[in-house]
Amino acid sequence: MKDAFGAPQSVLVLGGTSEIGLAVARRLIARRARRVWLAGRPSTGLEAAAAALSRTGAEVSTVAFDALETDRHEEVLGKVFAEGDVDLVLLAFGVLGDQAHDEGDPPAAVRVAQTNYTGAVSAGLVCAAGLEAQGHGSLVVLSSVAGERARRANFIYGSSKAGLDAFAQGLGDAMYGTGVHVMVVRPGFVRGRMTAGMAPAPLATTPEAVAAAVELGLRRRSETVWAPGALRPVMAAVRHLPRPLFRRLPR
Repeated sequence: MKDAFGAPQSVLVLGGTSEIGLAVARRLIARRARRVWLAGRPSTGLEAAAAALSRTGAEVSTVAFDALETDRHEEVLGKVFAEGDVDLVLLAFGVLGDQAHDEGDPPAAVRVAQTNYTGAVSAGLVCAAGLEAQGHGSLVVLSSVAGERARRANFIYGSSKAGLDAFAQGLGDAMYGTGVHVMVVRPGFVRGRMTAGMAPAPLATTPEAVAAAVELGLRRRSETVWAPGALRPVMAAVRHLPRPLFRRLPR
């Protein structure tokens, strides 16, 4: 259950090696979170992330979870909810893919779509049902500004995030009045492992800055969070650009 100040005490991170997910977990541990599950494919990276979080004073467990194994999501995630109430679920997994390569390799493109969208739909529904059954909790879904309007340079990734964003908004409406809060987070270009070697876009941000925006959004019970906030008016303009002008934007 949340503490007297409304801060989550138990957190499930889907995408347990996600830089944003771990940054959120660290901030919440600093605000009294004491139980954290890191869900991801078994790896030395996942174990190292769990060990690092444990040193901050929280009880941390790893959960073997694969976004593509949708037939196992109910079993795997159900075991987490069976251990006790989960105050916050952070859906933080996803892959960027390689647009230039994936256009010529449809199975690779499908893998991006299945990870970012199909896997998220499955895990999101399972976790929403778990939160609803306990009568409280928040589901935070990491979307992307790339889903606002898919660009030529990354339309495979962007289209998968567009689907995820629409799904999360609809899920939020479905959960309204149940005690479950769904929050969609739309980061811009985040400097980190996923974007290493790429030239940063305007208004680039960091995992720590996104985590701060997530924490603030949770306190405000926001339904949508932009990170940084200045992206909201920028993307409103981009959405309405005529296509001939949109095609001329830098890739």
